[in-house]
Amino acid sequence: MNTNHPTKHSHLKLLSPDEVRRNHDNPRLFFRPGEMDTLMASIRRYGIQVPISVYEESDHYVLIDGERRWRSARKLNISKIPALVQQKPSPLNNLLLMFNIHALREQWDYLTIANKLPGVISLFKKENKKEPTEEELSEISGLTRGQIRRCKLVIDLPDKYKDMLQSELSLPKHLQKLSEDVLIEMERALRTVKKRLPSTIRNMDVARDALIKKVQNGTIHNITDFRKLSKIATSIKKLGVKEAKAKAAIVQILDPETEIGIHEVFSQQFEMKFDERRVTVSIDSIYEYLELSFEEEGAEVGTDLRKRLVRLKRLIERVLG
Repeated sequence: MNTNHPTKHSHLKLLSPDEVRRNHDNPRLFFRPGEMDTLMASIRRYGIQVPISVYEESDHYVLIDGERRWRSARKLNISKIPALVQQKPSPLNNLLLMFNIHALREQWDYLTIANKLPGVISLFKKENKKEPTEEELSEISGLTRGQIRRCKLVIDLPDKYKDMLQSELSLPKHLQKLSEDVLIEMERALRTVKKRLPSTIRNMDVARDALIKKVQNGTIHNITDFRKLSKIATSIKKLGVKEAKAKAAIVQILDPETEIGIHEVFSQQFEMKFDERRVTVSIDSIYEYLELSFEEEGAEVGTDLRKRLVRLKRLIERVLG
């Protein structure tokens, strides 16, 4: 990979905002009015405290970092703004600079990353003659491996849902009814269902539409409910639940004409089974500990542990009648 470091040849300069142009490779999609108003108020009062970063291109300068500050300066008719002029980066470094700057300062929307991450992968492959591993992609982009995996779920969404998400994300946050996290968790759950019980999902888009409708009308009111949908799909193997029962539950949930949510179905039909499994695992752990710790002759039980075991013994005797 090309490892030039543009900051080694940088210098500070006062530039007219009209000399500067936006970087078409900038992943940022959204400049929300409320956030821009707050920034403009700060600049109006204190000026631009952090220089923008640019590189020179023939008769103008191209932004690397600071598009919101630059836009604000133009709206406020500021004649000169401080700029750190850097050496022109390679196409890959141009993208990676912006990724790493924002990884340190603020996290972009996943849709923003999804629009540019394939470009990073493509340019890396061109320079290095191979696909980047997840670890390499994390190292060069400043994203965690978990963020990369979540981003790839957004990348794989059909364009219809990316467009839907873009419309939502362009709104002020308090008006958004659909978030990236909702679609990411929904996609994870649907993939689990498709893998474990493929006959319950004949068309992924139909299933997506049904769940999105239930999110928007409040039938599904918590993002963590999608993890419960995954649990229903895995209950056959993990808990021995009958396949017909799990299928019937998922079909109900994926029916857009019902007002049946994931939480209701899970709590009524599956939660107790998962609780029993968790208790069983805990009991096995206690049994194994006691057996290994006190099998030797003369081993003693500590006072605190003895008290707890006595209380547990009484409770077990009561439960077993």
